[in-house]
Parts: sequence; C-alpha cells; structure tokens
Amino acid sequence: MTQVIARPQKSTIVRLFSIPAPVRASFWLLDRTLPRLSARWAEQMWFTLPPRRARPRTADAAGTPFTVSANGAQIVGETWGEGPAVYLLHGWAGYRGQLTALVEPLVRRGYRVVAFDAPSHGDSGPGAYGPRSSSIPEFATALTAVIAAHGPAHAIVAHSMGSAAAAIALCDGLSAGRLVMVAPMATPMTYAHQFADMLNFGDRTMARLVARVERRIGAPMRHFDIPELGRAIAMPPTLVIHDRDDASTPVADGQAIATAWPTATLHLTSGLGHRRLLRDPDTVRTIVDFI
Repeated sequence: MTQVIARPQKSTIVRLFSIPAPVRASFWLLDRTLPRLSARWAEQMWFTLPPRRARPRTADAAGTPFTVSANGAQIVGETWGEGPAVYLLHGWAGYRGQLTALVEPLVRRGYRVVAFDAPSHGDSGPGAYGPRSSSIPEFATALTAVIAAHGPAHAIVAHSMGSAAAAIALCDGLSAGRLVMVAPMATPMTYAHQFADMLNFGDRTMARLVARVERRIGAPMRHFDIPELGRAIAMPPTLVIHDRDDASTPVADGQAIATAWPTATLHLTSGLGHRRLLRDPDTVRTIVDFI
C-alpha cells in the first residue's frame, strides 16, 4: 500500500529551479483529467538531474584516479594519502570536488581520502536509467562498491542527499567507524510535497507518483525515512552538521535526525547555507576533529 504523509503546513525549501507557467498549467489540468499521465511525467522530472555546470578544479586538489563498476555504472574517483580510509560522498547534482577542502587536513592527520562521483554525476558514467538520471539507491550502491574496492571505511563524510544514501547503505549492511552528515535530508516525502507545489498537482497525481517512484527504486518510501533508520538499527557515532540558513534542506531535517539517532551529535552553524559549509574552515576543522 502506498503511504502518503501529510503535507507540511509550510515549506522552507527553496525552489532549485523555476517551472514555466505553461508546465504548471499542464500539470493542473492533467491532475484533474489524466493523473496517470501527469504522474509519469512527474516521475521523469523527479529522477532527472539539472544541466551540468562548469566545475572549477584546482591543481593541488588532484589525486590518484580510479574507476570501479557499480551495477554497470563506471564510477570515477580519486584517492589521496595513506592510512585508514575516509570516504567523501557529494549530494544530488553535486560532484566530488565540492568536498576537497577536507582532503589536505585529513591527509595531514594520517588518513587516506577517497572521493568519487555518483552515477550520472561529475566524471562518472550514467546509471541504470541513462545520463542525467540517478537515485538514492544508486548513490548507496556506488558507495558500497567503492568501499569494497578501497577497503574498510574508518569514516564516511556525506553531503545532502548523499547523507541519506550513506544511511541507506549502512542500514543495508555497510560498515563504517564514523559518519558525518552535512546538511542531510531527512525524508524524500518532504520533497515530494515540495515537488507537487512546484509543478502544481494534487493528491491524485501524488499517490501515483509515489507508487511509480517506489517501483523504480524497489522499496517503499518509508525505507528512506532517515530518522527512523537510526531508531531501528545501530548506527556508528555520527556528527550531523546543518546551517540554520540552509535554503535547500531545512535545518529541521538535521535536527530530526540528530534527535532520533542515539549515536548522533548535532552541530549548528549560521550564515553558510547549503554548500558553503563544505569549504568553511571552522566546519572542516569540526569534521576532521570528529573523525
């Protein structure tokens, strides 16, 4: 049975992209006349990445390249240093270079840093549904494959949706000594309702969209309720970092995870938003000290 949670009374999530008025009008009409068609269209948009932007790289950030295969996708990454392995995982529409501020201080502390691009992201090949398409399970599968190739995880540092993927991988049997979740997403259902608001469709399309998403990912939405995962199974010591001014993932998500997980500690910042956290010197120092 499809489970649809109540719509949040007020969403604090910023629109990541604008929806043209004709598209919103089309969804409004289809929701009332052909909700199966609007759900199929919404599903395609749900799993499609925005166009790639230029990715600045610095010469001193280059590491030793590698590739691994994860369910047929070619995963591209880099390693730096020697010692216990710390894995870095970006979020939706991100890439491994966004976490390189962590590389030098971790290597200096005696760790081997392993960063990679998820399927259809950065330099990696497409996932099961082709270019510009991915999902939380594909992120989790890629993380598991990279760790299998490069050795046990002393720690995992994950950003945004990557945090949800890391939690799912841990729930499914992956081991890690420590976990850092930066600006984590608590549940995709929050974003499903935000998606409905953006596209201008109602409950008839929503119920069908959730069913289609669950069929594609092969699991019910409740499997991706990250606070509940930490109540259900033993998670490693976890640091949750969230900015009060995050306009992409509300700070309430990080707070919900930290409250639910017995192993979690919450660290709040202000004025850094969703991505500046990853290169803020104080935040980087907090992460490295925790690891």
